Amino acid sequence: MTPAPKNILLIRLKSIGDVVFTLPAVNVVRDNFPSAKISFLTSKENAPLLAGFHGLDEIIPLDRAAMRSANPLRSVPQILGLLRRLRAGKFDLVVDFQGYGETAWLTRLTGARQRWGSVYRAGSEWAYTLGVHRDDVQHHAERSLAVLEAGGLKLGSVRNEFILPETSLADARAWLAANKIDAAAPLIYFQPFTSTPHKNWPFENYLALAKHWRERGVQIIMGGGPADRPFLEQARQIGCAVPERLPRLTDAGLMKLSTLVVGGDTGFLHLAVALGCRVVMLVEPAVSANALPFRHPDWAVAPPPRHPIAKITFEKVVETVGAALAEVTPKNLK
Repeated sequence: MTPAPKNILLIRLKSIGDVVFTLPAVNVVRDNFPSAKISFLTSKENAPLLAGFHGLDEIIPLDRAAMRSANPLRSVPQILGLLRRLRAGKFDLVVDFQGYGETAWLTRLTGARQRWGSVYRAGSEWAYTLGVHRDDVQHHAERSLAVLEAGGLKLGSVRNEFILPETSLADARAWLAANKIDAAAPLIYFQPFTSTPHKNWPFENYLALAKHWRERGVQIIMGGGPADRPFLEQARQIGCAVPERLPRLTDAGLMKLSTLVVGGDTGFLHLAVALGCRVVMLVEPAVSANALPFRHPDWAVAPPPRHPIAKITFEKVVETVGAALAEVTPKNLK
Protein backbone atom coordinates (compact mmCIF):
# COMPACT_ATOMS: atom_id res chain seq x y z
CA MET A 1 0.00 0.00 0.00
CA THR A 2 1.36 3.43 -0.98
CA PRO A 3 2.00 5.56 2.12
CA ALA A 4 0.05 8.79 2.47
CA PRO A 5 2.00 11.74 1.04
CA LYS A 6 3.62 14.08 3.54
CA ASN A 7 4.46 16.90 1.12
CA ILE A 8 2.01 17.82 -1.64
CA LEU A 9 2.36 20.40 -4.41
CA LEU A 10 -0.64 21.74 -6.32
CA ILE A 11 -0.13 23.74 -9.52
CA ARG A 12 -2.33 26.29 -11.28
CA LEU A 13 -0.54 29.33 -12.66
CA LYS A 14 -3.37 31.37 -14.21
CA SER A 15 -5.87 33.02 -14.39
CA ILE A 16 -7.90 34.48 -11.47
CA GLY A 17 -11.04 32.50 -12.26
CA ASP A 18 -9.19 29.27 -12.98
CA VAL A 19 -7.21 29.56 -9.75
CA VAL A 20 -10.48 30.12 -7.85
CA PHE A 21 -11.95 27.04 -9.55
CA THR A 22 -9.28 24.87 -7.87
CA LEU A 23 -10.56 25.82 -4.41
CA PRO A 24 -12.97 22.86 -4.05
CA ALA A 25 -10.14 20.52 -5.09
CA VAL A 26 -7.74 22.08 -2.58
CA ASN A 27 -10.28 21.42 0.17
CA VAL A 28 -10.65 17.80 -0.99
CA VAL A 29 -6.87 17.30 -0.84
CA ARG A 30 -6.81 18.70 2.69
CA ASP A 31 -9.73 16.50 3.77
CA ASN A 32 -7.96 13.40 2.45
CA PHE A 33 -4.55 14.30 3.87
CA PRO A 34 -5.14 16.32 7.06
CA SER A 35 -1.53 15.97 8.26
CA ALA A 36 0.26 16.72 4.98
CA LYS A 37 2.06 19.93 4.12
CA ILE A 38 0.24 21.32 1.07
CA SER A 39 1.96 23.90 -1.16
CA PHE A 40 0.49 25.75 -4.15
CA LEU A 41 2.52 27.05 -7.10
CA THR A 42 0.90 29.96 -8.96
CA SER A 43 1.78 33.13 -10.86
CA LYS A 44 2.90 35.87 -8.48
CA GLU A 45 -0.01 38.15 -9.44
CA ASN A 46 -2.47 35.47 -8.27
CA ALA A 47 -0.58 34.56 -5.10
CA PRO A 48 -2.49 37.05 -2.85
CA LEU A 49 -5.77 35.28 -3.68
CA LEU A 50 -4.52 32.09 -2.07
CA ALA A 51 -4.68 33.75 1.36
CA GLY A 52 -8.33 32.66 1.32
CA PHE A 53 -7.46 29.00 0.65
CA HIS A 54 -7.33 27.73 4.21
CA GLY A 55 -6.30 24.22 3.14
CA LEU A 56 -2.84 25.46 2.14
CA ASP A 57 0.34 25.64 4.20
CA GLU A 58 2.60 27.35 1.65
CA ILE A 59 2.22 29.56 -1.42
CA ILE A 60 4.98 29.53 -4.04
CA PRO A 61 4.73 32.59 -6.33
CA LEU A 62 6.23 32.34 -9.80
CA ASP A 63 7.42 35.40 -11.73
CA ARG A 64 6.51 34.09 -15.17
CA ALA A 65 7.53 37.33 -16.91
CA ALA A 66 11.05 37.04 -15.51
CA MET A 67 11.23 33.33 -16.26
CA ARG A 68 10.24 33.93 -19.90
CA SER A 69 12.46 36.99 -20.34
CA ALA A 70 14.83 37.04 -23.30
CA ASN A 71 17.42 38.50 -20.94
CA PRO A 72 19.28 35.54 -19.38
CA LEU A 73 20.28 37.71 -16.42
CA ARG A 74 16.57 37.75 -15.52
CA SER A 75 15.40 34.35 -16.69
CA VAL A 76 18.23 32.04 -15.62
CA PRO A 77 18.25 32.99 -11.90
CA GLN A 78 14.45 32.70 -11.84
CA ILE A 79 14.47 29.24 -13.44
CA LEU A 80 17.30 27.90 -11.30
CA GLY A 81 15.77 29.31 -8.13
CA LEU A 82 12.41 27.71 -8.90
CA LEU A 83 13.98 24.33 -9.66
CA ARG A 84 15.93 24.41 -6.41
CA ARG A 85 12.77 25.25 -4.49
CA LEU A 86 10.76 22.50 -6.17
CA ARG A 87 13.46 19.92 -5.46
CA ALA A 88 13.89 21.12 -1.88
CA GLY A 89 10.18 20.58 -1.28
CA LYS A 90 10.68 16.80 -1.46
CA PHE A 91 7.15 16.43 -2.74
CA ASP A 92 5.58 12.96 -2.61
CA LEU A 93 2.60 14.03 -4.72
CA VAL A 94 2.23 16.78 -7.32
CA VAL A 95 -1.12 17.62 -8.90
CA ASP A 96 -1.07 19.78 -12.03
CA PHE A 97 -4.56 21.23 -12.44
CA GLN A 98 -3.55 23.28 -15.50
CA GLY A 99 -1.95 20.68 -17.75
CA TYR A 100 -0.14 22.99 -20.17
CA GLY A 101 3.35 22.21 -21.45
CA GLU A 102 4.88 24.66 -18.98
CA THR A 103 3.20 23.13 -15.94
CA ALA A 104 3.74 19.57 -17.21
CA TRP A 105 7.49 20.24 -17.30
CA LEU A 106 7.44 21.74 -13.81
CA THR A 107 5.52 18.72 -12.54
CA ARG A 108 8.06 16.31 -14.01
CA LEU A 109 11.04 18.27 -12.74
CA THR A 110 9.88 18.01 -9.12
CA GLY A 111 10.94 14.36 -9.15
CA ALA A 112 7.84 13.44 -7.12
CA ARG A 113 6.96 9.77 -6.89
CA GLN A 114 3.31 10.48 -7.77
CA ARG A 115 2.48 13.07 -10.42
CA TRP A 116 -1.14 13.60 -11.41
CA GLY A 117 -2.23 15.96 -14.13
CA SER A 118 -5.10 17.26 -16.22
CA VAL A 119 -4.04 16.51 -19.80
CA TYR A 120 -4.87 19.58 -21.85
CA ARG A 121 -3.23 18.43 -25.08
CA ALA A 122 -2.33 14.95 -26.25
CA GLY A 123 1.35 14.25 -25.75
CA SER A 124 1.81 15.68 -22.27
CA GLU A 125 1.03 12.38 -20.52
CA TRP A 126 4.76 11.68 -20.26
CA ALA A 127 4.99 14.17 -17.38
CA TYR A 128 2.54 12.29 -15.17
CA THR A 129 2.21 8.97 -13.47
CA LEU A 130 -1.55 9.58 -13.79
CA GLY A 131 -2.86 11.71 -16.63
CA VAL A 132 -6.58 12.53 -16.86
CA HIS A 133 -7.73 13.80 -20.24
CA ARG A 134 -9.68 17.04 -20.00
CA ASP A 135 -13.42 16.84 -20.58
CA ASP A 136 -14.38 20.09 -22.31
CA VAL A 137 -18.01 19.67 -21.25
CA GLN A 138 -17.21 19.58 -17.54
CA HIS A 139 -17.24 22.67 -15.38
CA HIS A 140 -13.71 23.94 -14.78
CA ALA A 141 -13.97 23.15 -11.06
CA GLU A 142 -15.23 19.64 -11.78
CA ARG A 143 -12.19 18.97 -14.00
CA SER A 144 -9.86 19.48 -11.06
CA LEU A 145 -12.02 17.25 -8.89
CA ALA A 146 -11.96 14.58 -11.62
CA VAL A 147 -8.16 14.39 -11.42
CA LEU A 148 -8.32 13.79 -7.67
CA GLU A 149 -11.07 11.21 -8.01
CA ALA A 150 -9.04 9.34 -10.63
CA GLY A 151 -6.18 9.29 -8.13
CA GLY A 152 -8.39 7.51 -5.61
CA LEU A 153 -9.25 10.44 -3.34
CA LYS A 154 -12.67 10.62 -1.72
CA LEU A 155 -14.53 13.75 -2.75
CA GLY A 156 -16.97 13.72 0.16
CA SER A 157 -18.86 16.95 0.69
CA VAL A 158 -17.28 19.35 -1.80
CA ARG A 159 -16.68 22.77 -0.23
CA ASN A 160 -16.25 25.87 -2.37
CA GLU A 161 -15.36 28.14 0.56
CA PHE A 162 -13.04 31.13 0.28
CA ILE A 163 -12.19 32.41 3.77
CA LEU A 164 -11.51 36.13 3.48
CA PRO A 165 -8.80 37.39 5.85
CA GLU A 166 -10.24 39.60 8.60
CA THR A 167 -7.83 42.40 7.70
CA SER A 168 -9.22 42.52 4.15
CA LEU A 169 -12.78 42.60 5.45
CA ALA A 170 -11.86 45.42 7.84
CA ASP A 171 -10.27 47.37 4.98
CA ALA A 172 -13.45 46.90 2.92
CA ARG A 173 -15.60 48.18 5.79
CA ALA A 174 -13.33 51.21 6.13
CA TRP A 175 -13.66 51.91 2.39
CA LEU A 176 -17.46 51.73 2.61
CA ALA A 177 -17.47 54.12 5.56
CA ALA A 178 -15.16 56.55 3.76
CA ASN A 179 -17.51 56.53 0.78
CA LYS A 180 -20.61 56.95 2.97
CA ILE A 181 -22.04 53.54 2.05
CA ASP A 182 -24.19 51.74 4.61
CA ALA A 183 -23.31 48.00 4.56
CA ALA A 184 -26.55 47.25 6.42
CA ALA A 185 -28.65 48.67 3.55
CA PRO A 186 -29.17 47.10 0.11
CA LEU A 187 -25.96 47.27 -1.93
CA ILE A 188 -25.18 45.88 -5.38
CA TYR A 189 -21.61 45.37 -6.60
CA PHE A 190 -21.40 45.47 -10.41
CA GLN A 191 -18.43 43.87 -12.21
CA PRO A 192 -19.23 44.58 -15.89
CA PHE A 193 -15.87 43.77 -17.46
CA THR A 194 -14.39 40.41 -18.43
CA SER A 195 -11.09 39.56 -20.09
CA THR A 196 -12.89 38.95 -23.40
CA PRO A 197 -14.97 41.81 -24.89
CA HIS A 198 -17.49 39.53 -26.59
CA LYS A 199 -18.39 38.12 -23.16
CA ASN A 200 -19.42 41.58 -21.90
CA TRP A 201 -23.01 42.74 -21.68
CA PRO A 202 -23.05 46.31 -23.10
CA PHE A 203 -21.78 48.80 -20.53
CA GLU A 204 -24.57 51.27 -21.28
CA ASN A 205 -26.96 48.57 -20.04
CA TYR A 206 -25.07 48.36 -16.75
CA LEU A 207 -25.34 52.15 -16.41
CA ALA A 208 -29.08 51.97 -17.01
CA LEU A 209 -29.34 49.13 -14.50
CA ALA A 210 -27.41 51.15 -11.93
CA LYS A 211 -29.72 54.15 -12.46
CA HIS A 212 -32.78 51.91 -12.16
CA TRP A 213 -31.78 50.51 -8.77
CA ARG A 214 -30.37 53.78 -7.42
CA GLU A 215 -33.76 55.36 -8.04
CA ARG A 216 -35.19 52.64 -5.81
CA GLY A 217 -32.79 53.33 -2.95
CA VAL A 218 -30.18 50.67 -3.67
CA GLN A 219 -26.53 51.66 -3.29
CA ILE A 220 -24.23 50.79 -6.19
CA ILE A 221 -20.53 49.94 -6.45
CA MET A 222 -19.11 49.71 -9.98
CA GLY A 223 -15.90 47.66 -10.14
CA GLY A 224 -13.24 47.48 -12.84
CA GLY A 225 -9.55 47.89 -13.55
CA PRO A 226 -7.25 50.68 -14.76
CA ALA A 227 -8.11 49.99 -18.41
CA ASP A 228 -11.80 50.54 -17.63
CA ARG A 229 -11.42 54.07 -16.22
CA PRO A 230 -13.27 55.90 -19.04
CA PHE A 231 -16.30 53.68 -18.40
CA LEU A 232 -15.99 53.89 -14.63
CA GLU A 233 -15.97 57.68 -14.81
CA GLN A 234 -19.41 57.50 -16.44
CA ALA A 235 -20.57 55.35 -13.53
CA ARG A 236 -19.17 57.83 -11.03
CA GLN A 237 -21.06 60.66 -12.74
CA ILE A 238 -24.40 58.95 -12.11
CA GLY A 239 -23.61 58.44 -8.42
CA CYS A 240 -21.98 55.00 -8.31
CA ALA A 241 -19.10 54.40 -5.91
CA VAL A 242 -15.98 53.30 -7.80
CA PRO A 243 -13.12 51.45 -6.05
CA GLU A 244 -9.72 52.45 -7.41
CA ARG A 245 -6.39 50.66 -7.00
CA LEU A 246 -7.56 48.57 -4.08
CA PRO A 247 -5.83 45.28 -3.23
CA ARG A 248 -7.74 42.37 -4.73
CA LEU A 249 -8.74 41.00 -1.38
CA THR A 250 -10.12 44.39 -0.28
CA ASP A 251 -12.22 44.38 -3.45
CA ALA A 252 -13.28 40.86 -2.51
CA GLY A 253 -14.32 42.25 0.86
CA LEU A 254 -16.55 44.80 -0.87
CA MET A 255 -18.29 41.95 -2.68
CA LYS A 256 -18.61 40.02 0.55
CA LEU A 257 -20.28 43.02 2.20
CA SER A 258 -22.65 43.58 -0.72
CA THR A 259 -26.19 42.27 -0.87
CA LEU A 260 -25.77 41.11 -4.47
CA VAL A 261 -22.97 40.83 -7.04
CA VAL A 262 -23.84 41.24 -10.73
CA GLY A 263 -21.56 40.83 -13.75
CA GLY A 264 -20.20 38.62 -16.49
CA ASP A 265 -18.09 35.46 -16.62
CA THR A 266 -15.03 36.85 -14.87
CA GLY A 267 -12.73 35.66 -12.12
CA PHE A 268 -14.13 38.09 -9.58
CA LEU A 269 -17.67 36.78 -10.08
CA HIS A 270 -16.46 33.24 -9.44
CA LEU A 271 -14.61 34.50 -6.38
CA ALA A 272 -17.87 36.06 -5.20
CA VAL A 273 -19.56 32.66 -5.44
CA ALA A 274 -16.78 31.12 -3.34
CA LEU A 275 -17.22 33.96 -0.81
CA GLY A 276 -20.84 32.90 -0.35
CA CYS A 277 -22.29 35.93 -2.15
CA ARG A 278 -25.58 35.82 -4.04
CA VAL A 279 -24.60 36.34 -7.68
CA VAL A 280 -26.34 37.15 -10.95
CA MET A 281 -24.05 36.25 -13.86
CA LEU A 282 -24.76 37.37 -17.43
CA VAL A 283 -23.35 34.76 -19.80
CA GLU A 284 -23.66 33.28 -23.24
CA PRO A 285 -23.84 29.50 -22.59
CA ALA A 286 -22.21 28.66 -25.93
CA VAL A 287 -19.13 30.49 -24.65
CA SER A 288 -19.30 29.91 -20.89
CA ALA A 289 -21.26 26.70 -20.27
CA ASN A 290 -18.39 25.20 -18.27
CA ALA A 291 -17.89 28.39 -16.24
CA LEU A 292 -21.34 29.06 -14.79
CA PRO A 293 -21.54 29.87 -11.07
CA PHE A 294 -20.22 26.67 -9.48
CA ARG A 295 -23.11 24.50 -8.30
CA HIS A 296 -25.50 27.43 -8.93
CA PRO A 297 -26.28 27.34 -12.67
CA ASP A 298 -29.66 28.91 -11.91
CA TRP A 299 -27.85 32.13 -11.02
CA ALA A 300 -26.93 32.66 -14.69
CA VAL A 301 -28.90 34.82 -17.12
CA ALA A 302 -28.53 33.91 -20.79
CA PRO A 303 -29.67 35.34 -24.13
CA PRO A 304 -32.02 33.40 -26.41
CA PRO A 305 -30.39 30.29 -27.96
CA ARG A 306 -27.77 31.05 -30.64
CA HIS A 307 -27.75 34.77 -29.80
CA PRO A 308 -24.90 36.88 -28.39
CA ILE A 309 -24.85 38.16 -24.83
CA ALA A 310 -25.98 41.63 -25.99
CA LYS A 311 -29.39 40.09 -26.68
CA ILE A 312 -30.07 39.62 -22.98
CA THR A 313 -32.80 42.19 -22.47
CA PHE A 314 -32.62 44.96 -19.91
CA GLU A 315 -36.07 43.97 -18.63
CA LYS A 316 -34.96 40.38 -18.02
CA VAL A 317 -31.96 41.50 -15.98
CA VAL A 318 -34.06 43.96 -13.94
CA GLU A 319 -36.50 41.15 -13.16
CA THR A 320 -33.73 38.68 -12.23
CA VAL A 321 -31.87 41.18 -10.05
CA GLY A 322 -35.12 42.12 -8.33
CA ALA A 323 -35.89 38.47 -7.58
CA ALA A 324 -32.38 37.92 -6.24
CA LEU A 325 -32.63 40.99 -3.98
CA ALA A 326 -35.96 39.71 -2.69
CA GLU A 327 -34.25 36.46 -1.59
CA VAL A 328 -32.04 38.38 0.82
CA THR A 329 -33.80 38.92 4.13
CA PRO A 330 -32.50 41.37 6.78
CA LYS A 331 -30.75 38.56 8.67
CA ASN A 332 -28.75 37.75 5.52
CA LEU A 333 -27.52 41.29 5.08
CA LYS A 334 -23.86 41.47 6.03
